Amino acid sequence: MTRVAIYARYSSDNQRDASIEDQVRICKERAESEGWQLSNCYSDHAVSGASLLRPGIQMLLSDAIAGKFDTIIAEALDRLSRDQEDIAGIFKRLSFAGVKIVTLSEGEISHLHIGLKGTMNALFLKDLADKTRRGLRGRVEVGKSGGGKSYGYNVVKSFDGAGEPVRGERIISEQEADIIVRIFSDYAVGKSPKAIAAQLNRDGVLGPSSKTWGQSTINGNRQRGTGILNNELYIGRLVWNRLRYLKDPETGKRISRLNDPSAWVVHDVPDLRVVDQDLWDRVKTRQDGLRVKKNSSGGMRDCRRPRYLLSGLIKCGHCGGGYSVISQTHLGCSTARNKGTCNNLRGIKRVTLEDYVLGGLRHHLMDPDLAKVFAQEYSSHLNTLRKTTNASIDRDRAELTKVISEQEKLVDAICDGVPAAKLKDRMIKLEHRQQELEHKLAAAKENPVVVHPNMGRVYRRNVENLATALNGEDTRTEAADILRSLIDRITVTPDLETGTPVISLEGNLAGILNLSQTAKNAAPVSQHDVQQVELVAGVGFEPTTFRL
Repeated sequence: MTRVAIYARYSSDNQRDASIEDQVRICKERAESEGWQLSNCYSDHAVSGASLLRPGIQMLLSDAIAGKFDTIIAEALDRLSRDQEDIAGIFKRLSFAGVKIVTLSEGEISHLHIGLKGTMNALFLKDLADKTRRGLRGRVEVGKSGGGKSYGYNVVKSFDGAGEPVRGERIISEQEADIIVRIFSDYAVGKSPKAIAAQLNRDGVLGPSSKTWGQSTINGNRQRGTGILNNELYIGRLVWNRLRYLKDPETGKRISRLNDPSAWVVHDVPDLRVVDQDLWDRVKTRQDGLRVKKNSSGGMRDCRRPRYLLSGLIKCGHCGGGYSVISQTHLGCSTARNKGTCNNLRGIKRVTLEDYVLGGLRHHLMDPDLAKVFAQEYSSHLNTLRKTTNASIDRDRAELTKVISEQEKLVDAICDGVPAAKLKDRMIKLEHRQQELEHKLAAAKENPVVVHPNMGRVYRRNVENLATALNGEDTRTEAADILRSLIDRITVTPDLETGTPVISLEGNLAGILNLSQTAKNAAPVSQHDVQQVELVAGVGFEPTTFRL
């Protein structure tokens, strides 16, 4: 019996969860009418079809490759994806796995559907974006907001004569307007954004979206018009289309790009003015004086490696914020200094912390005896998981043998006098299935799990070698990258009475296991295999801390 899976999706808050139920119901009816066996249902709620970064579709593809069903049913092809590249990739992967796509709108999907429907869906998205932008621009042209709500304003909820909501109306929030004037005034007399943010947080003033204040919220980016100090709406000047947003095809996240000034739409809205011109000009004058010219060497400064060995890995044990450089030699809690919401004002020498961490990696993170037991259990667990994958490979091999055997029987039947025309379709089908199985098996890998039982000692020896390599001019960069891969998180919790730091060192298990491999045929360990496991420096693998 054909095993089928159902996929359903709705994309916006204008739809509802019942939309998923409706899609699943009519797909089930189709499966029952065809006599198909339902394997599972997959769904994504309020997620755009323009990206594959959806948990439901990812689980569907994973199970399809694992051979859990033979056919996918959906209401329409655009439920799976509206992106040309993504829908072609889905079809290619499913075809390789021998899984068909059947939709209620288009029937069984072929390459022709992928080409035509993929193009139509892409055009639909572009047309929808153009119509949305046209509507927003029309709103801006009459002096209304074309986007979200800026700090300092409230949304006006009203309806027109037809009962339709009037969008884009804003009114000044007097309480927030006072805070904006306070920020501008403090900055104009010489206060730094960091000091302003810290004082606002101490006074219990909530920032945008009811969050705490940070210096970036105030300072922003002058060129892009972001941040409190750069919002021209505060002087009654509405600027729209300064930025455009694109979706990164690798991550699915939106990124902003600055438009040419000729494309900006600017309108005066004097009734929304909060800051007087003299105060605004004084702020801009101070910003001009503090502007730092870009380095003439260009480019590489924006993509440089971490400046220090442990940059980005250190967290404050009191608030969870990051540690940053507070002097030439010391590191400290960024939240305590930038926002004033943490009372951890004690610093720690960067060199001292690096020595502590290297010592922890060498002597504490992996006890040899415990590591030996862990290696045995970990190998057993991963081998069990990979046996499941290997079982699928074994099934494919058995089916390939059966297909070849059946082909040989048909050849024998033709030799015995059975008309070839009667067997032609069956021969072609078997030949196609043989090719599919051979391609699938050629791409499959049976990676053995090889974790050395003395991984603790091997790991310690390799860390010693890396520590030595840090002092070599030619090997320092590579050694630093490898050492950073072993660390997931360093938490510094100073005793506020004695000042003695308690340092919790959490290891990245995938990096540790790879550094502990000794066999040449050992399969690399991926973070996906161990994403739920942490090793913490201490007496064992339980999450404890130790004093360094």
